[in-house]
Amino acid sequence: MVGPTYIALGLGRFARADRIVAVEPIEGDERGPGRRTRVWVEGLGQPIVASRSETAILAELGRLPADDGDGRAAGGGRAPRDEPPSLF
Repeated sequence: MVGPTYIALGLGRFARADRIVAVEPIEGDERGPGRRTRVWVEGLGQPIVASRSETAILAELGRLPADDGDGRAAGGGRAPRDEPPSLF
């Protein structure tokens, strides 16, 4: 049996792909280093602030085409993980 797929949100944060219900770009003065996207995860009352763009996260989830038309793959070419990374 294959376990859940995890999506990298940046800065060592991951979320289960099947639990991500929405992504929202952070704009204006709220956006800054490490603050690009709010990721709403089922079961959490508040969104996780991700350092990756909503386009990269959606591409990794498979909800956007891998090629955005300019010849570059969206999402930086990262593949989803089948398990969270080891901290050691």
